[in-house]
Amino acid sequence: MARITASVYTSHVPAIGASLDLGKTQEPYWQPVFQGYEFSKQWEKENKPDVVFLVYNDHATAFSLDFIPTFAIGTAAEFQPADEGWGPRPVPKVIGHPELAAHIAQSVIQDDFDLTIVNKMDVDHGLTVPLSLMFGQPEAWPCPVIPFAVNVVQYPVPSGRRCFNLGKAIRKAVESYDEPLNVQIWGTGGMSHQLQGPRAGLINREWDNAFLDKLINDPETAASIPHIDYVREAGSEGIELVMWLIARGAMSDVNGGPKPTVKHRFYHVPASNTAVGHLILENN
Repeated sequence: MARITASVYTSHVPAIGASLDLGKTQEPYWQPVFQGYEFSKQWEKENKPDVVFLVYNDHATAFSLDFIPTFAIGTAAEFQPADEGWGPRPVPKVIGHPELAAHIAQSVIQDDFDLTIVNKMDVDHGLTVPLSLMFGQPEAWPCPVIPFAVNVVQYPVPSGRRCFNLGKAIRKAVESYDEPLNVQIWGTGGMSHQLQGPRAGLINREWDNAFLDKLINDPETAASIPHIDYVREAGSEGIELVMWLIARGAMSDVNGGPKPTVKHRFYHVPASNTAVGHLILENN
């Protein structure tokens, strides 16, 4: 059977992608950010997945504000980098895994989660920046990727509890797939940041690190955080952190298994007025 071996959590700040693409990673402002991912790139080389199930949010590229599904799974054979207004990022196209994606969709929908099936879409920085941070800048991504888009752009957005339970259903789906695949699940977005209004530029170090503590040690409590707390404490875009709960819900300990091992934890501010958080958990 397939199994989820690890979960990866990371911010997906668009300016990080731009600094990579423009060769600015060694500039004093950006160097501390990328230094925090050096361990991760080596870890990925040593623990290369067969498939990455990547949870992210689209930023009005694949889906306009006219139509935003709450949960959407990409089932195509490939996905092109999106043009977000200044041309597509110069990164490889994303190769999908239609068979596993279709299997997960079937299983999760039968578990009463309504997914939108997407057979064609471009993927924006929400998905490509995490790939660049974890895999570097290769000519081709080292494994297939299943995009899983979550609406955290237009309210109402799904609750943390709903996301956490969805992660459990995804784990069940992966483990019922009859092929010995090593699957990593990634939760991306966040951490604290606000892009508009009188609180633009808000960053809350204390709240971010407390969230990381809960995510590691008490995911049930993390899943119970109400939306108003994300908005009040982490800014209007801090709600992206509910996507991390999908990845956490897929881990072994919340499904009757042993506690995962923390392989890496990193936090840095600022990166383009955003707090950058990063975590790797390995199942045991």
